[in-house]
Amino acid sequence: MKTAIVSDSNCGISKREADNMGLFILPMPVCIENSFYYEGIGLDQKSFFSHLANHEKIHTSQPSPGDLLTMWKNVLDHGYDELVYIPMSSGLSGSFDTACQMAKEFPGKVYVADVRRISVTQRHAIEDAFYLLKHGSDAASIKEELEKNALNSIIFVGVDDLDYLKRGGRITPAAAAMASVLSIKPLLVIGGDKIDAYEKVRGRKNCEKKLLEAIRERTSRFKSQGYGVRIGIAGSFLEETDLSDWYGRAKEAFPDDELLYDPLTCSVSSHVGPNAFGMGVSVKITL
Repeated sequence: MKTAIVSDSNCGISKREADNMGLFILPMPVCIENSFYYEGIGLDQKSFFSHLANHEKIHTSQPSPGDLLTMWKNVLDHGYDELVYIPMSSGLSGSFDTACQMAKEFPGKVYVADVRRISVTQRHAIEDAFYLLKHGSDAASIKEELEKNALNSIIFVGVDDLDYLKRGGRITPAAAAMASVLSIKPLLVIGGDKIDAYEKVRGRKNCEKKLLEAIRERTSRFKSQGYGVRIGIAGSFLEETDLSDWYGRAKEAFPDDELLYDPLTCSVSSHVGPNAFGMGVSVKITL
C-alpha cells in the first residue's frame, strides 16, 4: 500500500521543498484587482506582500472542486493507492467541507484530515503525517492521529498596519484610527477554529516581546507535560533585513530549538497585511 500526503498552499511550504519532501500541494486561488493567480504559481509571497502594501483589492478563496478532484486523480493515477489530504482549518474556510464532499468520489482512497491549523502549524501537521507514514501508518491511521493532535498547537501574529483588519471588518475605522495615533499593535492568536485578538500592545518592539513571551509560555507548558514540540516562524516582510531581525530575536529567545521560517500565506496575509510577524508551536506526534 503506497500512501501520498497532499495539502494546500496555506501550509507555507514552497514547491521546491514540497518536491524534496514528496509532498503534493494544491495552490490556493488569489484574486488581485480582478486578475486571478495561484499561490506559488506565478505569484510568490514576496510579490503578494507588495500587492498588499500598495493597497490593491485582494480576495482569497478556496480551491474549486474541479481543481481538487484533478489533483487527487493525478496523484492516485501515478502509483499511489491512497492519500491523506490536509487542508487549512475547517473553522477558517469552507475548504474542508468541500473536500469531504469530493472525497466521496474516492471511497477508501482519499482521507481528509481536519487538523484545524494554518500556516506554520499546518506545516507541523504535515511533518507529523510524514513521520507516521515513515513508521508504517496507513492513510486512515494518519488521519486519526492528526485529528487527535489537532488542537495541540497555537499561532500568535503581530500586526503592523491596522488598515487590513479594518478592511476585513475585524476592527472599526474609529478604533483603527485611535490605535494608529497611539501606536497600538494588536497581537492575534490563531488556535483551532478562529482568529482572535490576544492583546493590544504599545509599539512594535513591545508587541514582538509579548509574542515571544506567549510562545515561550505555551512551549514550556507542552514540554513540562513531556511532549516534544515543533516551533515555526512566519512573517509578511517586505525587506530581508526585517525578516532577519525577527528571526534573530526568535532565535535568541529559543536558542536550543530548531526554528524554521515560512512566509505567511496569502490567506493569513490578506487579513494582517505586510510586515506582520508570527510564531507557532505544536506538539510532535510520536509513536
